[in-house]
Amino acid sequence: MNNYKVIDEKNWARKIHCAIFRNYVEPNFCVTFEVDVTNFYKKIKSQNLSFTLSMVYAVCKCGNEIENFRYRFLDGKIILFDKIDTAFTLLDSETELFKVVNVPFVENLQNYVELAKKISDAQQEYFTAPLGNDIFQCSSLPFLTYKHISHTISGKKDNSTPLFDWGKFHEVGGKLFMPLSVQVHHSFVNGLHIGKFADKLQKFLDKL
Repeated sequence: MNNYKVIDEKNWARKIHCAIFRNYVEPNFCVTFEVDVTNFYKKIKSQNLSFTLSMVYAVCKCGNEIENFRYRFLDGKIILFDKIDTAFTLLDSETELFKVVNVPFVENLQNYVELAKKISDAQQEYFTAPLGNDIFQCSSLPFLTYKHISHTISGKKDNSTPLFDWGKFHEVGGKLFMPLSVQVHHSFVNGLHIGKFADKLQKFLDKL
């Protein structure tokens, strides 16, 4: 588990908001928006990198840069991780089943993609272990361009792991646009923070 600090809830600005949403039947909410991947796609392909693994890096890098995305519940307490690692799904085209791969986050696109490929290629099991608390979950749906997405619900209200999904990109006016969804726990994240994430991600995709 990555390093973290325990939050002093008595003096925490989100104390009231967290307490309210933590007790909701469904405390998570999801937002879907489009991102322009025109430049990103060209750069990734020119470097012969996996688009999926590169997107995992991009969303997790930007997610790590926003403090609110790194809050979690742990043993009844609220904690803030220094760093969040990654987990993503990969489909087996023959069995049409997916496996969940866990990869430590590293601050370099090429290095991350290389590490992720090495770990995913070596993993034979669909599920190796329960996912940790200090990860972002990512899934790609390159089969369709969607407008909305929903997720299965475990029933655990303290499950505050952000979920990132993206679909099939489509061309508009010579540019490639792709739907991307972010699901977060409202105790920690507001729409403002998703807006900040969207801005960071688009800038990263544009300037890679």
